[in-house]
Amino acid sequence: MSLKAAAAAVRENAHAPYSNFKVGAAIRSASGQIYVGCNVENVAYPEGTCAEAGAIAAMVAAGEKELAEVYVIADCPSPITPCGGCRQKIKEFGTGDVKVIMATTDGAEQETTIGDLLPGAFDTDHMERS
Repeated sequence: MSLKAAAAAVRENAHAPYSNFKVGAAIRSASGQIYVGCNVENVAYPEGTCAEAGAIAAMVAAGEKELAEVYVIADCPSPITPCGGCRQKIKEFGTGDVKVIMATTDGAEQETTIGDLLPGAFDTDHMERS
């Protein structure tokens, strides 16, 4: 299954009764395995979970910790970008050159990298004195 197909399929499972804004994410780990996540809203905002965070959690729960590619999809006018928090979560498990594809359900796609999504990212180099 392609990342696009996996993200589109899991998007349908999103729990978004408050915003009606369903998001799906699929990530490929360094081993080639695909992990998926969808947004899960909660009536007590902001206690929900983003799709990207769910996919990353599934990858880590399976024992993997390295991203090779990310695909995010939503029904919106232009390709959906990961929120700031998810950009940092994605950076935690991928290098700056990892491909991130952002898409709409109408088929528009935009390709970028983790480095371009989060320039100047906070990373382990900042923790050297800890």
